[in-house]
Amino acid sequence: MSRTRTRTRTAPATARGARRAERRARRGARRAHADYTGGVYGSMLAASVVIGAGSLGSFPRTELVLLLLLTGVVFWIAHVHAQLFGARLARQAPDRRVVLDVCRDEWPIVKAAVPPAAAVAVSPLLGLDLRGALWLALFVAVAGQVGWSVAAARRAGASRRLVAATASVNLLLGLLIISFKIVLKH
Repeated sequence: MSRTRTRTRTAPATARGARRAERRARRGARRAHADYTGGVYGSMLAASVVIGAGSLGSFPRTELVLLLLLTGVVFWIAHVHAQLFGARLARQAPDRRVVLDVCRDEWPIVKAAVPPAAAVAVSPLLGLDLRGALWLALFVAVAGQVGWSVAAARRAGASRRLVAATASVNLLLGLLIISFKIVLKH
């Protein structure tokens, strides 16, 4: 009799319980195989927005914060659209679960815009003028780019040498973006 009770407690008793167990398993698998490409891409995008904003003239900080966040959201939507209606639509119409999974998978693009936007927002507390705020946001975006790439490599189980290589490549790309800002004399 205790054997039956044990079995009942461990096995999902209803279809709803089975669906919950399946969702938990999918979430765990997604976390184990998380793709940080969107974070690296989003950080590079944020750095590019800062360069573009600096080359157009002086923006009030609020506008720059909004520009960073809204650009991240627009590119997130574009990536979700491309994922859903590119390869997936050719195979089958996406259901709600697939749509939510793709939205979650591409969310790092938006998350990567938050630290540079926050840097601009707090820059007055640091005594920075708008030019200083632009530089701070640019450095934060590049640091994010390197951080996302290191997180991706570590999550994938890369060797220390490969983690260092991806960090170096992303730092080099970030320095290239910074050189554009210097050449544009901002």
